[in-house]
Amino acid sequence: MFTAQDVVKLRASTGAGMMDCKKALTESNGDFDKAVIWLREKGIAAAAKKADRIAAEGAVGSYIHMGGKIGVLVEINCETDFVARSAQFQTLLKDIAMQIAAANPKYVTIEEVPAEEVEKEKEVLTAQSLNEGKPANVVEKMVEGRIHKFYKEICLLEQDFVKDPSKSVKEVINEAVLSIGEKINVRRFVRYEMGEGLTKRVDNLAEEVAKMSKK
Repeated sequence: MFTAQDVVKLRASTGAGMMDCKKALTESNGDFDKAVIWLREKGIAAAAKKADRIAAEGAVGSYIHMGGKIGVLVEINCETDFVARSAQFQTLLKDIAMQIAAANPKYVTIEEVPAEEVEKEKEVLTAQSLNEGKPANVVEKMVEGRIHKFYKEICLLEQDFVKDPSKSVKEVINEAVLSIGEKINVRRFVRYEMGEGLTKRVDNLAEEVAKMSKK
């Protein structure tokens, strides 16, 4: 339907990332002009043009969920303090913090995922596909599709937006870039879940009932 050269050409024309260009061509059935329009409609092309700008302002937002069971801190950058204090930016900040609390991503972007983690996942997915009896010539394509799903699970920007699953988090941010007119960048986050990593006591109900009956 389209080639790697088509993806490179679209990236050179719009400044959008390789994954976004590939998705645009897929959604447009390989039609270059339609792919450009798709990127513009999603706000990706406009966001790409602002990618080289300096976004050193911004704010740190927080979100506490389930009565203190989950807490999130996230830093989102923009270009001016005026925008950082705006209601629209603060709403975005809260929404992204809520997203992190709900969807528990490990990384912000695909680029942050360590290469060794990706390779390990590919090995597992390849073995699974072969064990399913799939022909070797189609395993590679299946693994590629499943790796995309893997990224959607662990990368914040690739996740479906919890408040509107028809959009990705990246698309929500790009819409904000279009509306606000400044570069917006999720820099980092930390998510705490109460008791995470601790060894918890597991009570044996039968033993507890037996002890109570002897009293």
